[in-house]
Amino acid sequence: MTDNTQDSAKQIQNYLDQGVRGVWYPVLASWEVNSNPVGITRLEQQIVLWRDTQGGINALEDRCPHRGARLSMGWNLGDRIACWYHGLEIGGDGEVKDVPAVERCPLVGQKCLKNYPAKEAYGAIFLYFAVADEAPPALEFPKELADSESYSHFLCTASWDCNYQYALENVMDPMHGTYLHSSSHSMAEGDRKADMVLEPTDNGFIFKKSEQVGVNFDWVEFADTGAFWMRLSIPYKKRFGPGGHFWIIGMVVPEDKDHCRVFFWRIRQVKDWQRDIWRFMYRNRLEQLHWDVLEQDRIVLENMAPNARGQEYLYQHDVGLSRLRRILQKQAKKHLDTLSKPAVSPEASV
Repeated sequence: MTDNTQDSAKQIQNYLDQGVRGVWYPVLASWEVNSNPVGITRLEQQIVLWRDTQGGINALEDRCPHRGARLSMGWNLGDRIACWYHGLEIGGDGEVKDVPAVERCPLVGQKCLKNYPAKEAYGAIFLYFAVADEAPPALEFPKELADSESYSHFLCTASWDCNYQYALENVMDPMHGTYLHSSSHSMAEGDRKADMVLEPTDNGFIFKKSEQVGVNFDWVEFADTGAFWMRLSIPYKKRFGPGGHFWIIGMVVPEDKDHCRVFFWRIRQVKDWQRDIWRFMYRNRLEQLHWDVLEQDRIVLENMAPNARGQEYLYQHDVGLSRLRRILQKQAKKHLDTLSKPAVSPEASV
């Protein structure tokens, strides 16, 4: 490998460690943003969120353009946020609306802060992280979320002290279920040895056990439909509510290089009175069991060896995560190439 190739690979990995741009990410559960501004770190960017008088989400850089105080410590004025330090008022579009301490301040009317396109859906707040100020793509959800009439879901979310790539790759690994989760109420059965196959789809791929379906965590799908999501199903016995598949849609957002936030929608295809039974059973019988499974994942991922991904010996069960890495690396290279191109002024194009 030449020095230039090594430098390029390091640059791509450094970019990936912070988080791929050009996609929507869930950043918080809806219930976490109420009347007060909320400050978060996502993709190593510090962001403030608040709701306007209609309940819509606004998201800006979390700094006052005057002296850099945290806007998340300030006041929600509906269509704008006011800095606690000197009272500057900034709108959801990033424009300074008022500087109450100064008459005719030249800051007023200037767009001084980056704002983030925001959507709210299925109990979560999504923000778009642009590569180079491009318009965000459409955000499409898998049918298990989109069809709210036929499916019922619960969202769980948690912060993990690991890089987001570990969390993505953990889901892209069906084989770990029969080992790490062997004491689980839903993943204790099935072969402990399997051949794996990969099937391309229109938006990603499916990675599955070739000769076992409907027994354990036997397959997983990765897709990009404006956001990166993973879908899997776990067969459930009748004693855990209406029979059939228990669906999980998972997404992960980086906080910084060493922390991430995971989002898992737990879903059943149920209607009418069965929906009520399922929701009651989930809250009273199943939710803690699912948190126990997630806790096993968290403990393993937060305690990986230093530079674990740089010292691996992968084998056939890891074809899925290898494909996922190539997809993300391709995205990263494309984005870095875009960012390295010099901007063309209007005069130069005449």
